[in-house]
Amino acid sequence: MKIFTYLIFSFIVPVSWSQTVVPEEERFAQVVEQSLKAFYEDYANSTDYDSIMKAFNYEANYIPSFSDEVYCERLEKMNNMSTFDFQCNQPSLDIVKFFVDKRRNFARVVLGRSALYFDMFEETLDKYDMPIELKYLAVIESGLRPQVRSHAGALGLWQFMYRTGLYYGLEENTYIDERMDPVLATDAACRYLKKLYDIYGDWNMALAAYNAGPGNVNKAIRRSGGKTSYWEVRPFLPRETQGYVPNFIGAAYLLTYHKEHNLVPAPAKLHNSQLDTFCVREGMYMTKISDLIGWDVEEIKELNPIYKRAFIPKTTPPQCITGPLEIIGKLVSMEEQLYAKPKSEIDSVALAKDSLNNSDSLDSEIGKIVRIDEPKVAIHSVRRGETLGGIASQYGVTIEDLKKWNDLSSSSLIVGQKLKVEGSKGEAGKSAPVVKEKPKPVVKYYKVRSGDNFSTVARRHGLTQTQLKKLNPKVDVNRLKIGQTLRVK
Repeated sequence: MKIFTYLIFSFIVPVSWSQTVVPEEERFAQVVEQSLKAFYEDYANSTDYDSIMKAFNYEANYIPSFSDEVYCERLEKMNNMSTFDFQCNQPSLDIVKFFVDKRRNFARVVLGRSALYFDMFEETLDKYDMPIELKYLAVIESGLRPQVRSHAGALGLWQFMYRTGLYYGLEENTYIDERMDPVLATDAACRYLKKLYDIYGDWNMALAAYNAGPGNVNKAIRRSGGKTSYWEVRPFLPRETQGYVPNFIGAAYLLTYHKEHNLVPAPAKLHNSQLDTFCVREGMYMTKISDLIGWDVEEIKELNPIYKRAFIPKTTPPQCITGPLEIIGKLVSMEEQLYAKPKSEIDSVALAKDSLNNSDSLDSEIGKIVRIDEPKVAIHSVRRGETLGGIASQYGVTIEDLKKWNDLSSSSLIVGQKLKVEGSKGEAGKSAPVVKEKPKPVVKYYKVRSGDNFSTVARRHGLTQTQLKKLNPKVDVNRLKIGQTLRVK
């Protein structure tokens, strides 16, 4: 307890009496955030690769080579530490040698990107009781790039095809594609791989089915005379799938033994532990967030590949954005400014209310009131790929409104078609704004379920981890128990 107290308060910066006094609860939140930031930075940079390389006594550009016996010993060690089958045969050896000689730069880049994803992969794989080594599958699928699209149309870290993604709950519309969401796609990939393993009872066969589809694997089983192991069925699989498992083994080997092969990871921009999330109540452009807190739009898009455009739509549950702890904390502290209406709109509402409440000036101001309430009409030109629902979401109106304003009998659209959009949020043509009484805050609780952690609970309820911690100040975020009650509102 004394050590923790010292750790927390060692980050407090003395404040002179002449400065603005910060509220106690905000000051404490700042202290905690500073402490966490320092801890996560230490954790993210805990591996001293310089000292590791000195231990091997390698020159900077030296490429080590080893005998087949050494490669097989290392694969056997990997095999003994995993339920996965890392066989040392000729196809595996050929790929391992190719990777350690010809894929060195790729390995360095992937090792740098892995800081952002591998912890999350391992957590999800552990949740489903699956081999941790399956994290390397995303390496050969996408090179750990969530926006990459294959020539066949597969997308994301785990390269989901559109229909397979839909089947496992990954939705797509005009503004979002959940195949590119690292967390959602990883969970879906684990469920899909788990299902394939339940079918074939062999992880190598599950990988083959992940690549070629169960139909092609079943055909190969029949052509092999009913064999059930990957290496026996392999000659009957499509050519790409024949190399798929050896490629996986080669990538797993190289990333496991990268230090022995004189490979230093490329610098990582961020570590997964340094991220938090913020969920938005309204649809908004990323430029608004950027203008408010100085967070570059390209960085927002890079850390939030789920969004196909620089626009975050309003949905239920709300959409969230991921960012560095410090930036998300700043966004939380400026949340009211984020949702504040432009001054011109506030002035118009105030003028209307003042005019209605002042009978002496009602006649003179009636023209202004009419102009304030008169619905504005926007003309939207339909672009390729847009849907009526997506356009309605963009303007904050309903599909029924769009159909009524444009005399549409169906939801079908034509590229270049002009649509009339009246007012905003479906309230065009209404009288002066009605001020509603602010509802009393509602307290809501959630019981922890199997597989939950502090991050997933926060995300599920549209909160940041910092906000969830403020609601549950006495909860140990690293020791959640099944059945434990957390306040989420």
